[in-house]
Amino acid sequence: MDYRDLSAAYSREQQLEASAALPVLLRKVYVWMTLALVITGFTAYNVATSETIMMALYSNQAIFWGLIIAEFALVFGLSAAINKLSLTVATLMFVLYSVVNGATLSILFLVYTTSSIVNVFFITAGTFAAMAAYGYFTKTDLTSWGKILIMALIGIIIASVVNIFTKSSGLETIINYLGVLVFVGLTAYDSQKIKLMLMQANDAGEGAQKIALLGALSLYLDFINLFIYLLRILGSRRD
Repeated sequence: MDYRDLSAAYSREQQLEASAALPVLLRKVYVWMTLALVITGFTAYNVATSETIMMALYSNQAIFWGLIIAEFALVFGLSAAINKLSLTVATLMFVLYSVVNGATLSILFLVYTTSSIVNVFFITAGTFAAMAAYGYFTKTDLTSWGKILIMALIGIIIASVVNIFTKSSGLETIINYLGVLVFVGLTAYDSQKIKLMLMQANDAGEGAQKIALLGALSLYLDFINLFIYLLRILGSRRD
């Protein structure tokens, strides 16, 4: 259902109820997303500055791959079982994912200078904010973007796997720039999709807050991936 169909489906009373709940739910989306980013950044920095933890993570392949598997399990588990989970459990899973992701991203502090990480973070934040605002306020239906962007993302994943073996610097550069374009687009697309989903909520009850939590997770992933691709392009590597 596109934007026009969804809007037409509401009665005037339902639209008024939705408009009352929407600001509350959207606030929760961005508060949860921001808190998750803070947790991830705090964890990444503290892990990176602890020689003991870094040695344990990156000298033991079992621990490292265990974290990667835990990340996938938490994301897919949260997305698939959101209706069966309580809001408290779902939120705790999101927080745990933010911590685990921060631990795996700690390696960025070993590869790139701290100043370039900070600079790219603010560039990412500005880009993300602009595209999220575009997705929210535009009257254009971005539904068609979703299929194209997901197909492009699949292509990037396949190309990235291939490049593990070919180690082509040219292909890596193409992947990085395409990654930025894909997640810039996904930020706008997800922003509009989240808005439309939350417009269907007649109140800000637990069910609607779970949808908001999943929205926060989607935008969090968009931000993190956009940050990583921009860092690969703009970041200054350590000598």
